[in-house]
Amino acid sequence: MKLKAPVYSIAMLSSAMLAYEILLMRLFSIIQWHHFAYMIISLALLGFGASGTFVSIFQKAFSKRFTTIFLINIILFSVSSTGCFLLAQSISFNPDEILWDRQQPLRLLGIYLLLALPFFFAANAIALALTRFHQSIARIYAFDLFGAGLGCLGVVLLLFVTLPLQALLIIGCMGLTAAALATWELKADGRGWIFAILILISAGMMVIDSRSQLKLSPYKELTQMLRIHGAEVVSEHSSPLGLLSVLQNHAIPLRHAPGLSLNATGEPPEQIGVFTDGGSMTAITRETGNPADYAYLDQITSAAPYHLFQPAHVLILGAGGGSNILQARYHAAHQIDAVELNPQLIKLLREDYADFTGNLLNTEKMTIYQGEARGFVSEAGKQYDLIEIALLDSFAASSAGLYALNESYLYTVEALQAMLKKLKPDGYLAITRWIKLPPRDSLKLFATAVDALKKSGVEDPGRQLMLLRSWQTGTLLIKNSPVTTDEINALKTFASARAFDLDWHPDIQPDETNRFNRLAESYFYQAAVAILSDQRATFFDRYKFDLQPATDDRPYFFHFFKWSVLPEILSLRESGGLSLLEGGYLVLIATLAQAIAASIILILLPLFFTATQKPSINAINKGQVITYFSAVGLAFLFIEIAFIQKFILFLHHPLYAVALVLTAFLVFAGLGSGFSWRLLKSRLYQRAITLSITGIILLGLLYMLFLQSIFSLFMSSAIIFKIPLTIILIAPLAFFMGMPFPLALAKLSEAAPGMIPWAWGINGCASVVSAVLATLLAISVGFNAVILLALLLYGVAWFSFPVKLGAKTTSLTQ
Repeated sequence: MKLKAPVYSIAMLSSAMLAYEILLMRLFSIIQWHHFAYMIISLALLGFGASGTFVSIFQKAFSKRFTTIFLINIILFSVSSTGCFLLAQSISFNPDEILWDRQQPLRLLGIYLLLALPFFFAANAIALALTRFHQSIARIYAFDLFGAGLGCLGVVLLLFVTLPLQALLIIGCMGLTAAALATWELKADGRGWIFAILILISAGMMVIDSRSQLKLSPYKELTQMLRIHGAEVVSEHSSPLGLLSVLQNHAIPLRHAPGLSLNATGEPPEQIGVFTDGGSMTAITRETGNPADYAYLDQITSAAPYHLFQPAHVLILGAGGGSNILQARYHAAHQIDAVELNPQLIKLLREDYADFTGNLLNTEKMTIYQGEARGFVSEAGKQYDLIEIALLDSFAASSAGLYALNESYLYTVEALQAMLKKLKPDGYLAITRWIKLPPRDSLKLFATAVDALKKSGVEDPGRQLMLLRSWQTGTLLIKNSPVTTDEINALKTFASARAFDLDWHPDIQPDETNRFNRLAESYFYQAAVAILSDQRATFFDRYKFDLQPATDDRPYFFHFFKWSVLPEILSLRESGGLSLLEGGYLVLIATLAQAIAASIILILLPLFFTATQKPSINAINKGQVITYFSAVGLAFLFIEIAFIQKFILFLHHPLYAVALVLTAFLVFAGLGSGFSWRLLKSRLYQRAITLSITGIILLGLLYMLFLQSIFSLFMSSAIIFKIPLTIILIAPLAFFMGMPFPLALAKLSEAAPGMIPWAWGINGCASVVSAVLATLLAISVGFNAVILLALLLYGVAWFSFPVKLGAKTTSLTQ
């Protein structure tokens, strides 16, 4: 009996696999840090590359027992998706020690290989199906991509209603459902026994999941806080935006006031800590009814603008637990607008802890908006006297460089320009950051503000800037007009009374700086002078950290690492080199090295081994296969990752961007693959590949030229309109991008079916490298450059489309 391709089980398996990939990003953001997301993408693709090699070596044996091997691999995916994560989270890994402790790279490798296993098993099943049913490659590939797209969207919705570990169990059960579908589609023998085994496995997974819990890194802030006597997590609230952990301590009450003046005599009232993914703590403060209890809010650097003038209308970007709202209220602001991304944090303040905070958010003077800060600024129709960007990230993670890969559209030149436009004529923009030594954050922010003012038409930016710092925090004040002498004198009085240092104001003298929190030299003042001078480029080139302003094309404000400093870091391994490191960037580099090594082991060495086999007269040229599928693998991921980042700016929400862009790319690439099946009937492979790659290159160039203008035109539109517009914008490009891979696979199926697993593996391993490499390139040269490189790679693929050895060369436009 002739079997049909098990396309429905493949769609379900792909859905589970992509859902697992996105869930792993969330899980590792909780137990480790954000930068592990890039490793997850890479290891997922490593599983695909390894499967291509594995199936290629054993394809003859597997083809004889296709149904059994196919089912076993799906079941192994289901079991390992839960088991491998639980094992991986038990491996103690600290990115800060990666150059100091030789065990750390090995532990990272252990995590990497463990988590690649589920993807390896799922990819085995798909590669087996492509080999066994090579006449239906385009149809299988279409169902594969369509299912993957639904998985991307489905897991986001799933995380709104379940905790991460519960979602992990559901995804494992989706894999078992795929096995059940395959049993039905392939009409496997002993179906009753197979269904019984699947039920038993699901029951076992439920038991294991119920007894498991997330193990946060011992180096995360929440783990450290829980070591304090009396500290306990009283509630948890999960969503795709983060896992909120509410911490309370009745024995030793929490006191959180970053950068509090050393001259301060008071302390905060009782507070409750709220951690996002085990870090980035914000404090909810008890309402006592006594205004004097909040005098501490006047003893931190962010209080400075309230001493320069009386702002009537204040906008706070990043409400957090409400500290900046309390500060504005303490200084008698008439109207306060605040923006907060996470609706669950708003609910905590508005409902769960409304009595504790004295209904902080439920007053006539207070308006809270749920949304992303940059998006709110773009859409807001109001003008403000003061706009504040709150300090919500963690000092520990920030100082360790763990935000180095965290793209942020809040601290770019274009973002500051947009905020300045929302200020009234004499209004202020106030931004508070952690003070790190050697200096970096405050200096990069200062340089970004200088560029923003220049691009806004200001001839002398230094006349509109003021910078002050405490022992722990620094605040940059950007005025929408030149600073007056009275304002400078008011700032001097404010800073002197609180032992804060002035690092820049328009009339500053060197002896006014570095008075209280003394450094060996007045580094902040010297840097400010250099940044405002004609020697700026030389200063940037010689400085230990990358201080080039962030832009919307390179939104990596927290990236400071310079390769030229690496020898110095290595020489200082034993004597303080840690302060020059960025842990997140190091993990990315280590992941790239592992990806390259894995690609060599999985592709180059097996190819070298099999090259001794004599090719047949009509065999496909292996060099062309390697070049073509490597180029397509690199290019697809380059464009996909660049578009995810670009659409974060447009959609104002990373969750929407990841879900929508991935779903659109995968679904419409699947439709493109399905359409390529019609082209294949005519056997005009060259004409079909020319059509698809020409479409990709033309659309890619058009997007590079006009996408930013389209964003600007519709930036203030409602999200309900932006969602379909995003899909419409991505659909044509994704449609054409779905064609090159199945077209070449179909050519192989006709001329050399035995090379299909190799093509699958080569493409997967190229994608392994591209997932990490795209991020490194974006940090260095920007997203547009990454897209341009991807288009060049598609051009390379066009020229290297596989043809038979000995065949006459035909025109690609024939």
